[in-house]
Amino acid sequence: MQGIKKTCEDGQVPLIEELMTPEGEELLAHVTPYSPDRILPLTQSLRNQGYHPDLIALAFTQAQLRAQATTKFGPFAERMLFTRDGLEQATRLSVAVHHARRFTNAGITIMADITAGIGADSLAFGASGLHVHAVEKDHTTALIAAHNVRPFPEVHVTHGDGLDYVTSGAPVAGIYADPARRQQGKRLFDPAAHHPPLPAVWDLAARVNGALGVKVGPGINHEDIPADTEAQWVSVSGEVVEAGIWFGPLAQHRGHTALLINAEGHHHTFTAHPSNTEPEIAAPGHYGTTLIEPDGALIRAGLVADLAQRIGAQLLDPHIAYLTTDSDHIPLADGVRLGRAYQITDVLPYTVKNLRGYLRERKVGSVEIKKRGVDITPEKLRPQLGLAGPNRATVILTRVKDSRIAMIGHPL
Repeated sequence: MQGIKKTCEDGQVPLIEELMTPEGEELLAHVTPYSPDRILPLTQSLRNQGYHPDLIALAFTQAQLRAQATTKFGPFAERMLFTRDGLEQATRLSVAVHHARRFTNAGITIMADITAGIGADSLAFGASGLHVHAVEKDHTTALIAAHNVRPFPEVHVTHGDGLDYVTSGAPVAGIYADPARRQQGKRLFDPAAHHPPLPAVWDLAARVNGALGVKVGPGINHEDIPADTEAQWVSVSGEVVEAGIWFGPLAQHRGHTALLINAEGHHHTFTAHPSNTEPEIAAPGHYGTTLIEPDGALIRAGLVADLAQRIGAQLLDPHIAYLTTDSDHIPLADGVRLGRAYQITDVLPYTVKNLRGYLRERKVGSVEIKKRGVDITPEKLRPQLGLAGPNRATVILTRVKDSRIAMIGHPL
């Protein structure tokens, strides 16, 4: 299988390979679609047919992971195999195609994916016509990656250390890496604690004339980002999913950018506003008729003030990522929302008593509670509000300077 040994160090064939045979695919078909209610009766039936219990359990696990993977891979998940950790870290296909486009736009034809995982990015690289040397350190995961990229012969998967592969003189013109950011279930924020360490990965740029792309967690400290690169935060349907650090010819803009992708696949790249002027701060007591909550990718990238300047809005507070405007237009670019907009009907000083009285008077029985810049837990606040009635409202809790306020409205 693409140069990967079929046996482990102990001489045993990994069980996952049994699912890659025609018989294994037939077993997977039996347990699909996944449903917990089907496990017990199907297990007995399959054991009666001669399937080994361990293989049956693995098939159910794969069926469950395939069901979960549809949010990242759509219909492609139906033929893929996964590990739990690999699926969690895997790049969504809608994002991976943008990674691939950077390499093809830079004129690169041969590249290395040095942390291949289950092969998610290599899938997109291969589909874009790139010749890919995909390297994965874990033997079983390498087998899964090779299985997942089978439709693309341009992708060659090997089991080994990606750093060693590149530093030994691999004939590639570009490098992509997605270092592991978890250890024993905990997120890693120290760049040196990633696997492989980020400083060692940054150094690889010099081997490929700067053509290096590195996926990192969206919580990366801005101070840890190398100079003269493009750091891009990515959101899909309003959820921040990753950040990427792009070097040399792969960087389309220097500095911080945000890529916003909606459910329909439309996308917009948001860059810093060309003006260096400071954004306007709303006058005391002026809250506008519309509140804008910028997309999380813009917030992470530090582009809230740039959005304010672009749409003619004001910052509610210099340190809070809420914007205010008297326009009722939802901020859009290329058909993609740049944030959520709320029509504001009332603003009151925040205390639980004030808010409870307001909601009771208006017979509000259901609320969406949002907050930013205040130490309030919506789950703890909700039972204190005495909600009752047929009406709905959105409650936005925030602060302006030292005053806590409650803004009442509804989504646009």
